[in-house]
Amino acid sequence: MHKTKDFLDQVTGFFREVQSYNRLVGISEIARRYFAMNAFDGVLTTIGVLIGNYLAGVRDVSVPIRIGLATSVAMGISGLWGAYLTEAAERQRELTELEMITLTDQNDTKIGKASRFAVVIVSIVDGLAPFLGSILVLLPLFFDPMIGNAVVSYALSIGVALISLFGLGVFLGHISQRNLIGYGIRTLIAGLVAIAINFLIEGG
Repeated sequence: MHKTKDFLDQVTGFFREVQSYNRLVGISEIARRYFAMNAFDGVLTTIGVLIGNYLAGVRDVSVPIRIGLATSVAMGISGLWGAYLTEAAERQRELTELEMITLTDQNDTKIGKASRFAVVIVSIVDGLAPFLGSILVLLPLFFDPMIGNAVVSYALSIGVALISLFGLGVFLGHISQRNLIGYGIRTLIAGLVAIAINFLIEGG
């Protein structure tokens, strides 16, 4: 009983500390921005993979699955490393400026710890977002043996991609407290434009 209570206290203390870090350096705001931006990239890139393979006559869905997964993993690693290096540099610059103003070392202060925590969280979000976006779009292809028709599987994946783009737009609209449907349509149009350009390229 005491162990359970201690564990719950530790969990509660951790979340309180995370909340205080968030208030100090705005982790949630930055993470939301990175998530939306990179999930958008993951979905659009996977649309390109799907349309390219479909127009090339590939009907073995394991091919776009492998290419999509490889691409999403590469994007995830790139996002994680890039976000880590960028955020770490930016946070260190801010700490250095604060140290020059206060004439004190900020590394072991609460704001120093919050900055390092922010770097880790933002990097993880940046790395996972394109991977999750891509996996979501590829999901219908995994069920191709049950569907029994590669063309239908491709169509379902494209449908999921367009719905995902619309959902991301609604999410951005919610963040900006603007027209949800309007934002959804804008991101949806990006997907339709990507599909149209791919058809034009292959047709040419």
